[in-house]
Amino acid sequence: MSDLPELTGPQGPAPSPAAGEGGGWHLKDLNDSQLQAVEALDGPVLVLAGAGTGKTRVLTTRLAHVLVQGRANPMEVLAVTFTNKAAREMKERVAALLDRPVEGWWVGTFHALGARILRSHAEACGLKSNFTILDADDQVRLIKQLLESHDIDEKKWPPRVLSGIIQRWKDRGLIPDKVPEDEAGIVAGGAAITLYGEYQERLKRLNAADFGDLLLHCLTVFQDQPEILKKYQNQFRYLLVDEYQDTNVAQYLWLRLLAQAHKNICCVGDDDQSIYSWRGAEVENILRFEKDFPGAKVVRLERNYRSTPHILAAASALIDHNEGRLGKTLWTKLDEGEKVRVVGVWDGEEEARATADEIEALQAKKQPLNGIAVLVRAGFQTREFEERLITLGVPYRVIGGPRFYERQEIRDAIAYLRVVAQPDDDLAFERIVNLPKRGLGPATLQTLHRLGRAEGISLTAAASRLIETDEIKPKARHTLAGLLEDFTGWRGKVETMPLPDLAAMILDQSGTIAMWRSSKALDAPGRLDNLKEMIFALEDFDNLTGFLEHVSLVMENDDPAIDDKVNLMTLHGAKGLEFDTVFLAGWEEGLFPHPRTLDDSGVAGLEEERRLAYVGLTRARCKAVVSFAANRRIHGQWQSSLPSRFIDELPEDHIDFRSAAGLYGGSRQGSRGGLGEGVAVFGGQSGPPKRRQPGETIVEARFEAKFIDGAEGAFQIGDRVFHQKFGYGRIVSVDGGKLEIAFDKAGGKKVMASFVEAV
Repeated sequence: MSDLPELTGPQGPAPSPAAGEGGGWHLKDLNDSQLQAVEALDGPVLVLAGAGTGKTRVLTTRLAHVLVQGRANPMEVLAVTFTNKAAREMKERVAALLDRPVEGWWVGTFHALGARILRSHAEACGLKSNFTILDADDQVRLIKQLLESHDIDEKKWPPRVLSGIIQRWKDRGLIPDKVPEDEAGIVAGGAAITLYGEYQERLKRLNAADFGDLLLHCLTVFQDQPEILKKYQNQFRYLLVDEYQDTNVAQYLWLRLLAQAHKNICCVGDDDQSIYSWRGAEVENILRFEKDFPGAKVVRLERNYRSTPHILAAASALIDHNEGRLGKTLWTKLDEGEKVRVVGVWDGEEEARATADEIEALQAKKQPLNGIAVLVRAGFQTREFEERLITLGVPYRVIGGPRFYERQEIRDAIAYLRVVAQPDDDLAFERIVNLPKRGLGPATLQTLHRLGRAEGISLTAAASRLIETDEIKPKARHTLAGLLEDFTGWRGKVETMPLPDLAAMILDQSGTIAMWRSSKALDAPGRLDNLKEMIFALEDFDNLTGFLEHVSLVMENDDPAIDDKVNLMTLHGAKGLEFDTVFLAGWEEGLFPHPRTLDDSGVAGLEEERRLAYVGLTRARCKAVVSFAANRRIHGQWQSSLPSRFIDELPEDHIDFRSAAGLYGGSRQGSRGGLGEGVAVFGGQSGPPKRRQPGETIVEARFEAKFIDGAEGAFQIGDRVFHQKFGYGRIVSVDGGKLEIAFDKAGGKKVMASFVEAV
C-alpha cells in the first residue's frame, strides 16, 4: 500500500490556526465535496476518493474536526492505515493542524492495532500477554517441522507454499474448524487443514502468533467474549479507515464488529484503484458498504488536482468499461494540456530506444528526472529500458525492487556464467555450488575452503583434487564430480555455441529452471520471465567475456550521490505516486491485460487489469505516453502482438495516435478490433525484428519446450525425457498429447505427454 503524500490542498499547505478565527480555521481551502466528507460526523460515511482528489487532506482534517468539535477524545478514535509510515505521518499532520501534540491516539495499521487489543486479552485465546510475533521465516521453519512429522515431502509441498495457503485462510477469517473440507484438495496429500490445526496448537505452546493471527485471534475473542467486544465498541466512537478497497475479509469483519455500537465509521477508498486481489484484497468490501451500513452517506471526491483534462478523460472513459464499480467522474480546472499519446513501435527494443530518447530530450529542457516514470506490467520489461538509459548516461532507479542485474535469480545465473568464463572465480562458485540444492552442505564447502587456503588454489581446483580422495562423503564427492564435469562441458561450447543457447543449456542442465518452475512462490513466474529476458539479452554480445564486462559496468553505473533519476517500476508499485511525465509501456494483448490474471480470474481479473491501467494513467500530471509493439518476445518467442484491448477503450477525442517509422501511417488504424483494415496491416507482420529468425537457435526450439511450457504439446522428436515408472528415454514420435518413447530399460512405450518430464 502507498504511503500518504505530502499534505497540500488546492491552494497550498494547510494553514495553522489564527487567533480570533473561531473553530473553522482547519476547514479553510476545502472544496465542497471535501467539506462534506469532513463534516459528516454522524453515522456511516463512504468517501469515494478518486485519484488526485485530496484524500489525504480529507483524512487528516476529519480527524482534527472530530476533536475540534468535541465529539470524542483521542482514545475514542480508531484510525486505520496500511503502513506504519502512513500512521506516523497522519499523527504528525493532525498535530500540525491543531498546533499541538495529540496523546493517546489509536492510529496505526491493522496488525499494530490488532496486536494492541490482543495483548490486553491474550489469555482469552490461549496466549500470554508477552506473546511473540513470528516473522515469515519463523513461520516457514515451524511448518517445515510439521511436514517432517507427517513424512510429507517438502520438495513436493514446500513449507513456504503451505504457509501462504494458511495465511490466505487467515485473511478470510477462517480458523481450522471453519475451513471448507474441499479446499484442502491435494495440498500436502490432503492434510493441509490438519496441518493448519497443528500449526495453531504449536504456536500456542510457543506463546506465539503470526501476523494473520493478530486479527484472527481478535475475531475469536470478540465472538467468544462479547463483553470484551462491547468494551471496544463503546470506546471507539469514531472509526476512520484509509484504502478501504484494499481490505481483506478478516479486516472487514474486524472493522464491522467494532463499528456496530456507534456506527460512526468513515471508510475512504477508491473502488477503481483496487489492484491487490492477489494478496487478499476484496473489492467487494467497498462495493457493498451501503448494504453493510444502511443509510450510509456516500461522498464522491471528483475534483482532481493532479492531472490535465485530457488525461482524466482518457482514464475515466477506460474505467467506465468496468461493471463492478460504484461510479464517479473526475474533473479538473487545470489547463487542457497534451492529449494522451499512443505510440506503435516495431519491437520492444525500439520502444525502449524511443522512450529513452524522449527522456533525454526532456532532460535537455531542464525537466527534473524525478518527475519522469516508466511504468511496466511485469518486472522483466525494465531490462531494455535500463540498458538504453545506461547507454545514454541517464541516471535511473528501479522502485519496488532491485535493478535488473541485481535480482537474485539473475545474479545466480550470472554466477554460473562467471565460473564458466573464469574457473578461479571463488565468489561465483561458492554462490552456486549448492544452488539448486545438491546436498553439498557447509561441511563440504568448509573442506573446499580449507584445502584452497592450504594449497593456495581456487575452490574449483580444490574440488578437482577432493573428488579423488576420501576427504568428503561419497555422495557429495559424486555430486561435486558431476558439477565439475558439467562446467567442463559448458566451457567446451563457449567458442562454438551462440551465447543465448549456451546460457539456456547451462540454466537447464544445472537445474535452475526446474527449481523455479517447481516453486509455488507467487513471484516464481516473474523470476522465470527475468531469466528468459537475460538469455535473450545475450543476443547483443559477441562473446561471454563482453557480456560479463557489460554487467559489471552496469552494476557500477549507479551513483548514490545523484538524486535526480528516472523512475522505473511496475504499475502495482506506482499506486499512490505521481509524476509530471509517465510512459506506459507494453500495452499489448498477451502482456497487458496479463494472460495469467485472465486465466485465473476471468472477467474479475480483466476488470482488475483495467483498474491497473487506470491507476497507471492517473499517475501522470502533464504528459502520458502509452506504447505498444508490433513484435514482442512473449514466452521466449518472437510473435506479432495485437495492441491491448485497453487502447481501443481510450476515447479518440483525447488521444494522439502515432506510429514509429510510419508503421501505421500516423493514424489509429492498426489497433485491435473495430478499426477497419488497419488490423490486417498490424497482424500481417508475423516475423520478429531483424536480429534473429525463429528457429535459428535452440532457444526457440529445444530449450523453449523445457524452459517455458514443460507441458503436453511442447515435446519434439529426439527430446530426452523421464517417466516415473519407465525411467529415461528418447521420443521417437509425437501424436498430439501422446508420445512414443524408446525407454533405456523398459523398451518402446506409448505414454501421455503429461506423464513425462523433459531432461
